[in-house]
Amino acid sequence: MHSPSLLPLLIFLIFTTFSHYCLTASSATCHIDDETGLLGFKTGIRADPSGKLSSWKKGTDCCKWFGITCLTGNRVTALSLTGQPNNLTTSLSGTISSSLSKLQYLDGIYLQDLKNLTGPFPSSLFSLKNLLYVYIGNNKLSGSIPTNIGNLTQLSVLSLEGNRFSGPIPSSIGDLIQLTQLRLGGNLLTGVVPVSIQRLRNLTLLHLDRNKLSGAIPDFFSGLSDLRSIDLAYNKFTGEIPASISALAPKLSYLELGHNSLMGQLPDFLGKFHALDTLDLSWNNFSGTVPKTFANLTKIFNLDLSHNKLVDPFPEMHVKGIESLDLSYNQFHLGKIPQWVTASPIIYSLKLAKCGIKMKLDDWKPAETYFYDYIDLSENEITGSLVQLLNRTDYLVGFYASGNQLKFNLESMRFVKTLKYLDLSKNLVFGKVPKVVSGLSELNVSYNHLCGQLPPTKFPASAFVGNDCLCGSPLPKCKA
Repeated sequence: MHSPSLLPLLIFLIFTTFSHYCLTASSATCHIDDETGLLGFKTGIRADPSGKLSSWKKGTDCCKWFGITCLTGNRVTALSLTGQPNNLTTSLSGTISSSLSKLQYLDGIYLQDLKNLTGPFPSSLFSLKNLLYVYIGNNKLSGSIPTNIGNLTQLSVLSLEGNRFSGPIPSSIGDLIQLTQLRLGGNLLTGVVPVSIQRLRNLTLLHLDRNKLSGAIPDFFSGLSDLRSIDLAYNKFTGEIPASISALAPKLSYLELGHNSLMGQLPDFLGKFHALDTLDLSWNNFSGTVPKTFANLTKIFNLDLSHNKLVDPFPEMHVKGIESLDLSYNQFHLGKIPQWVTASPIIYSLKLAKCGIKMKLDDWKPAETYFYDYIDLSENEITGSLVQLLNRTDYLVGFYASGNQLKFNLESMRFVKTLKYLDLSKNLVFGKVPKVVSGLSELNVSYNHLCGQLPPTKFPASAFVGNDCLCGSPLPKCKA
């Protein structure tokens, strides 16, 4: 039995021991290897205009530094430094130091939109066995993607888009069998798409757009049944749409193949893609008719078939609401703007240039004009006035109607504050050019019946030539 005089001493000892434990726990800092690795990364950065790394100071807890996450005790698990896409003050200039290899618990590296990171693919990543997510996008890394990229077998996401990587896509990329996303768009990659990608059975996203890839699109999609998004646009692909893409019908929501040299007829199986909300096949050499099965694409929001050699008839669609439609520059003779377009409650972009439309614009009564930001009806046989239509739009950014027979007084047109681009060339527009046009970014009212002195603008003479009696800079002076 304790003597009563020992009880206060016992309480004191327990209290001081507990206090010391709390003090030690609260002052614990990140692992020395992680601190060293991150400070090494900082030495590779030459310019940091927004001060992202200002909290990175030796001897302080690196788990509390900006952009650092520690989810495993005192070990760094994520490095996340991102800039703003159009803001250079949020950039970082420099190279990615090899000292990152010290961050052995790192599972995610996110160096996005930093603009001025240079150098090759960081070889330090190969020694990080816990790394699952690599996002190094919109920087200036260059050179080839290493041939041993396949050694990163644990990766779930590899995103290197928006850099300057060149050369072929290594076939070893097919060894990354855990990958759910492969993003290599916006580089300078050449050659064919390696067939080994067919081994990536967990892929939900494949984006290889904006490169210089060539050859046929591999016919390897039947085993990639989880794919939701494919973007192969802006390359040099030839041949037809591979038949194995049909296997993706239940889940695929996004398919972009535009700006290539693909040819042949549009396959019927595209009508089975009931989950598809975006389909872009523009700027290719597709010919023949659009399959009647397109009527089954009830969830399509964005459809771009422009700049091909497609012919009539265009099928009647049964969409719940189209957001963006571009059928321009094919060989269609639509006669009028289709009813399913007119009835759409959410459309914001409508481009039907050179689609054989013969109608009076005053008679067009779209269900909803509030969301429109771009309308292109160029090179049709449209008559009447656009005043009634434009009086119902509040957020229009661009209106293009060159090469029609529109006839109205330009001074009666409503110019909304958002309007930046206006092309009414080669019509029957009359009246004076109002002062409000000076706020536009682009203007073309050439070859109409406009008259009078021009207001001060920044536009060239080509924007005003071919009218009845316009005068003043940049055209010849007005006669007294």
